[in-house]
Amino acid sequence: MPRKLFCEISPLTYRMSVQRMILNRRVQDLLSTAVFARQRHEEPLPALVYRHNSLIRRKLGNVDLHLQENKAVSLGIAAALVNSVVIRPGETFSFWKLVGSCTEAKGYREGLVINHGRSDSGIGGGLCQFTNLLHWMVLHSELTVVEHHHHGDLDLFPDFNRQIPFGSGTSIIYNYLDYRVRNDTGQAYQFLVSTTDEHLCGELRAERVPNVKFHIREEDAYFYESEGKVYRHNRVMRLTRDKITELVTARKLVIENNALVLYDRALITSPVLAVPPLSAA
Repeated sequence: MPRKLFCEISPLTYRMSVQRMILNRRVQDLLSTAVFARQRHEEPLPALVYRHNSLIRRKLGNVDLHLQENKAVSLGIAAALVNSVVIRPGETFSFWKLVGSCTEAKGYREGLVINHGRSDSGIGGGLCQFTNLLHWMVLHSELTVVEHHHHGDLDLFPDFNRQIPFGSGTSIIYNYLDYRVRNDTGQAYQFLVSTTDEHLCGELRAERVPNVKFHIREEDAYFYESEGKVYRHNRVMRLTRDKITELVTARKLVIENNALVLYDRALITSPVLAVPPLSAA
């Protein structure tokens, strides 16, 4: 039997490990030269770069709907803390620097979290939907992603009104798994975020309309079986296009996913291949 990690010995050692990680991140930030974005402008910046709305309540297998209602509350609290923040040239946006720890005292509720590859519940669960939204907008801009974590090695839930490619989301844990974006451009950017009864709504704005636009698309998407298990593969690509000539000037792999499917294969709507295509071997 493999030797247990310190964090796996008991609930106490797990909490100790988490606190050590939180402390390490605080020390790293104290020693860092990064300037974090904190100021807000109530007036939106004039140029709309990208807009996206994310459905708050989604059908996620057998997940308790009560957790989704709780998530809606938590998203509303976090949205107010991020809304209108301006990222000036040279500054870094940090999700956790603005939102802080999620506690019941602050009004956060128990929502869905991923724990050791399985769905679980925890205070503030579901906030990864927030950083998913931010990341999707950032991918359509010239901002630089400097910290991004994802759980693309697992396909946890069947598709339900999917709007963005599988595996292009984020994973966050206070505060050592953060979502951070640096502004290496010559103009300021701004996040506008809010919630309605149905959606988490986001806009990424700037001082001027950029000269390029970005298109995110999925390629080589398929399910396949290996040793009795089903896997999901895809590649998320970003194409940069000049707005004047409409020519593609760059093509970049954002991420390649090869995820173990953890739900009933009967819920997969696409064919499951016996082996991966030769091009993927």
